[in-house]
Amino acid sequence: MGCAPSIHVSQSGVIYCRDSDESNSPHQTTTISQGTATLHGLFIKTDAADSIPSVLAYQSRQQPSPSAGPRRKERREPGASARARAPRCCGVEAETQTSNASVKASTTEVQIGPMRLTQDPVQVLLIFAKEDNQSDGFWWACDRAGYRCNIARTPESALECFLDKQQEIIVIDHRNSRYFDAEDICRSIRATKPSEHTVILAVVPRTSADQEETSVLPLLNAGFDRQFMENSSITACYNELVQIEHGEVRSQFKLRACNAVFTALDHCQEAIEITSEDHVIQYVNPAFERMMGYHKGELIGKELTELPKSDKNCVDLLDTINTFIKKGKEWQGVYYARRKSGDSIQQHVKITPVMGQGGKIRHFVSLKRLNCPNENNKQLYKSHRDEKYTGDNSQSESHSFKGKNRRKDSIDVKSITSQSSDGKKVNSPSLQTRRYSSMARIHSMTIEAPITKVINIINAAQENSPITVAEALDRVLEILRTTELYSPQLGTKDEDPHTSDLVGGLMTDGLRRLSGNEYVFSKNMNLSHSHLSVPNTINDVPPCIAQLLNNEESWDFNIFELEAVTNKRPLVYLGLKIFARFGVSEFLNCSEATLRAWLQVIEANYHSSNSYHNSTHAADVLHATAFFLGKEKVKGSLDHLDEVAALIAATIHDVDHPGRTNSFLCNAGSELAVLYNDTAVLESHHTALAFQLTIKDSKCNIFKNLDRNHYRTLRQAIIDMVLATEMTKHFEHVNKFVNSINKPMASEETSSHNEGSDCECTANIKNFPDNQTLIKRMMIKCADVANPCRPLELCIEWAGRISEEYFAQTDEEKRQGLPVVMPVFDRNTCSIPKSQISFIDYFITDMFDAWDAFAHLPVLMQHLANNYKHWKTLDELKCKSLRLPSENNN
Repeated sequence: MGCAPSIHVSQSGVIYCRDSDESNSPHQTTTISQGTATLHGLFIKTDAADSIPSVLAYQSRQQPSPSAGPRRKERREPGASARARAPRCCGVEAETQTSNASVKASTTEVQIGPMRLTQDPVQVLLIFAKEDNQSDGFWWACDRAGYRCNIARTPESALECFLDKQQEIIVIDHRNSRYFDAEDICRSIRATKPSEHTVILAVVPRTSADQEETSVLPLLNAGFDRQFMENSSITACYNELVQIEHGEVRSQFKLRACNAVFTALDHCQEAIEITSEDHVIQYVNPAFERMMGYHKGELIGKELTELPKSDKNCVDLLDTINTFIKKGKEWQGVYYARRKSGDSIQQHVKITPVMGQGGKIRHFVSLKRLNCPNENNKQLYKSHRDEKYTGDNSQSESHSFKGKNRRKDSIDVKSITSQSSDGKKVNSPSLQTRRYSSMARIHSMTIEAPITKVINIINAAQENSPITVAEALDRVLEILRTTELYSPQLGTKDEDPHTSDLVGGLMTDGLRRLSGNEYVFSKNMNLSHSHLSVPNTINDVPPCIAQLLNNEESWDFNIFELEAVTNKRPLVYLGLKIFARFGVSEFLNCSEATLRAWLQVIEANYHSSNSYHNSTHAADVLHATAFFLGKEKVKGSLDHLDEVAALIAATIHDVDHPGRTNSFLCNAGSELAVLYNDTAVLESHHTALAFQLTIKDSKCNIFKNLDRNHYRTLRQAIIDMVLATEMTKHFEHVNKFVNSINKPMASEETSSHNEGSDCECTANIKNFPDNQTLIKRMMIKCADVANPCRPLELCIEWAGRISEEYFAQTDEEKRQGLPVVMPVFDRNTCSIPKSQISFIDYFITDMFDAWDAFAHLPVLMQHLANNYKHWKTLDELKCKSLRLPSENNN
């Protein structure tokens, strides 16, 4: 260069230099090295340097080339003497343009709730009056972390630089007050609005070992966030900055993003109110101010109880709302509020609790919009919208019109002019009256439940629908207000007495109890039955039993043959075989001896005197459950814990069954019915007794080695499955399975087939515990009543056994003068084929169609079709027996 470089100091204290012949190039930089004055690193070292206020912003600190040696990285090694350094050069950019670090930091994605943000590289401002090891340590730490760094030497230049760059981290030298007062600088920065999202770090002198550490309170009071004990190690400085970035800086970044949320709230058309957990108003948006006639300054900080209330609400409405929201539940309904002017307005309100610190409710968010059932509300609504959309004269007429139609609120149902299907307007006072009646019923509902949401949605759709649609929706509302949504409605009893009696006996709790009549069955809580010969291990079984068990994985396995060779105790032998196949002992971490003892105790508490509900039935259900667990789709949808729970649930699901239905026990006023409040009496007893028997004796406690969490999860799964076998909720379980499993799976399989993938459906099911629960319920329900899907000979045997048990119950009901819950099961008049046909038609077909669609069970469905044909043939021949005459002869 032909001309000497010139050095300039701006009014803001920024030092920069240019070649005099390149002054028109704002980014051209040069090296300065004249005598003892050296511009290097971060500071200008001259005899007059102390008098020059400055903010130094570096354009680029390139890594040294191999030929240049390590001179750049040796800028200021910790402990090196400032005087001993050779002159160095650096690029100093004009004014205060931010430097780029040699390590490029990429942007970071940050999540705050559902909002995804992108955070730019962090900016750091170092405020040091003098260059030393500590300032160098933070500089190179910024360089390593990829942060953009500025350095200021005076309070004035520091404040100007911060207002320009708004750095996320500020480091202030607080080691001595010779050059500036660090706390004054901190206070001046904190006095600016941008500083609310900035972290300010004080570098304090290191204390000696015998010196007591000073309190941080003066620093916090001055506005500092943290203190850093003097340490010039680059790594120490780096660690401190990185921790600040991942902690306070990221938190402040998320808080800053909330400005966008508040902007959205301010422009939202719905009135929004946010209160604390104590119902102190914390925020209202402009729409709320317009609706209620208050200014936010009149509301913020006040308790809701201080505001005037409308006298049009139900007396206990506020108590109902508080009951819901205090439990963390959302409430939605109609509420009358009083405006500042004193007018009462009807609002549709939705209150949502928001969880916060400590997992407790910290806020309530209320969304409010006007309902318009009367002229006052309509006028207020009109003025409310006119104020919002036509208040600004600069808006065009078309824009204002669009704004007015952006949201359609409720209208007065009494003034509706309905449209017929052909588009003509018709007036129907009777329909309007009915629709107004429906509206009134809906608005009076204060309990927020899923069905309430459904009714509100239907009601809203009704308001602007043609008359034919509105009438149809009225019928829908009437149906939805019934209690038995999942139970099909039967015809008259004369039309199908078998089906009616089955429903009466199986799907009700028979609450027709007669006073003075009590039925108490004996409970044999046997803890062992050593008189039976049981194997020591699964390999130690008699050959005849072992031969039968070789076929236990087949659906056609004959459980009655096993019953015969085990002297009516097949559960222990089959249980040992199946539990070994599924690794139950390994999962429970118990010995085979403990498992064997447990099976022995459970089987001893089944009543062998029952014709149907005995341990053979339990073994049959266990076999069916194991068969289903072996199907590919079922196996892929459940975890090992689910499999173990299902096998245990199948084993215990009818333990200590008295051979009588729930309806019988309730009518008889049995002690179990009283204990379980006439609700799922037997199913509750089966699970409770099974766990009592298990934990009573350590020798048979298969759960004793499980940790608490595994045991609780396993126990809940077992209980849920056994309770699912209760028939009063049969159709609820089936319909939920169809809607949550079958239909989505069919849709996904179609999509997967088009895309050439078939594994996504199972993965989706496994990702949702609720779906796994539905599968387990459906599995044990199907296993429990799988008799019609067994081979014909087995199906016939089971039909005879269950009929005999029902006959015995009818006989006892007549003897005791109890209501006969299933009159059709009279041993003198009953047609077993008819009862089987009704049972299959009403309970079995739909359930197994749904289960087959999921698990793919062609063998079962073929047996079901054959067996149904068999019962139909017998019924057509007016046979009341179990077999055709030709079969009886054989």
